[in-house]
Amino acid sequence: MSQKPADLELSSRSEATRASTAEQLSQVRRAARASFIGTTIEWYDYFLYGTASALIFPRVFFSNLSPGVATFASLASFSVSWLLRPIGGVVFGHFGDRFSRKKMLMITLIMMGGSTFLIGVLPSYAAAGIFAPILLILLRMVQGLALGGEWGGAALIVVEHAPPRRRGLYGAAVQMGVPAGLLLSTAVVALASTLPDEAFFSWGWRVPFLLSIALVVVGYWLRTVLEDPKAFRQQVEETRAAQLPIAEVLATAKRKTILLALVQFACNTGYYIFTVYSGSYATEQLGMPRSFLLEALMIAAAVDLVMQPVFAALSDRIGRKPVYIFGSLFIGAWAFPFFALLSSETQPLVWLAMIGALGIGHAATGGINGPLYTEQYPLRMRYTGASLAFQLSGIVTSTPAPLVAVWLVTATGNTDSISVYVIASAVISVVCALLLEETYRKRIDE
Repeated sequence: MSQKPADLELSSRSEATRASTAEQLSQVRRAARASFIGTTIEWYDYFLYGTASALIFPRVFFSNLSPGVATFASLASFSVSWLLRPIGGVVFGHFGDRFSRKKMLMITLIMMGGSTFLIGVLPSYAAAGIFAPILLILLRMVQGLALGGEWGGAALIVVEHAPPRRRGLYGAAVQMGVPAGLLLSTAVVALASTLPDEAFFSWGWRVPFLLSIALVVVGYWLRTVLEDPKAFRQQVEETRAAQLPIAEVLATAKRKTILLALVQFACNTGYYIFTVYSGSYATEQLGMPRSFLLEALMIAAAVDLVMQPVFAALSDRIGRKPVYIFGSLFIGAWAFPFFALLSSETQPLVWLAMIGALGIGHAATGGINGPLYTEQYPLRMRYTGASLAFQLSGIVTSTPAPLVAVWLVTATGNTDSISVYVIASAVISVVCALLLEETYRKRIDE
């Protein structure tokens, strides 16, 4: 029996809808996969420097200073990139809002990976004197500019492709690059650190930095298959893109930008104290071997990697704010137990300290930063707005964290003051999260 014209039309529409849905899922999976791999490489480069600034660079690039001052100077060189990240966010955000998300991601990947490779060939202070730390800091600044533009583009290209009810889950792919990069960089440094100290500090530490160039090639190839999101392409084709996105952000979204710049206080302060500063504290103050702490970091990063999509999927069901508030409260509550467990110098307890800090606290907050930030801004200025807020948060919350921790321990002789600092950060995060708009059901393609 032949079908009626109306039935044929309905069937044709259904097939077209299914084909469109399949294409959308294919695009978002491709975007999630490419963004995850790309941001893993970016954060590998970034955390590789962080690990080296605590364990290696004081002896290689700041060997003319006393041990305490050398550690402070090395950690300061790690923090300096945060000052450049908002600039990178505005610059790459401007062109990303006006022309292409994808092209900006290609550029940032090359900048980040190239800088990391060049750090691996820098001469030491013993060989080049003051020029060695100067060149190190300059390359760190390039990394800051690159990462300032990387995060916003990677988050947007996934979240804007994602189905409305699964933006959190797919958006987690970007943030999962953080623990994946930490896991990869820590594993490579741990492998290199099995060398005798003389070999490790002369050439062994350079190998992880030089390997970055191979990772860049892989990441670049994966990003060539990406497409800019459909709604964004239509906006550009219809010349509806903002002419000066930063001006629109400052004119129409100052309040939410300030809240978003402060909401990560607990996430960032806790993360950089638990990962970067704890490395220096454990090896220099407690006398732990490098391998002891690096093993704990790898285990915790693996748990963080698994738990981020769990919390992100939960935020698709109950909202971004409840999940983020829970994570912030946990970070504050974990501050005193963390240092108590670390000071035990007992391997399972050190593992537990790191797993709680990263696998619960960071996973519940950092895991949903992608949708949390991108959903707050309209399409025409989203790259700039989300990047600026996210990177300003780094200056306020991440940059001072390791340095404040060093100063507090020096001034007080114990870590209790650091724990109070983390708790105060958690209070700020909770207040800001409560004041933000809930966006997990909001349309973002208009």
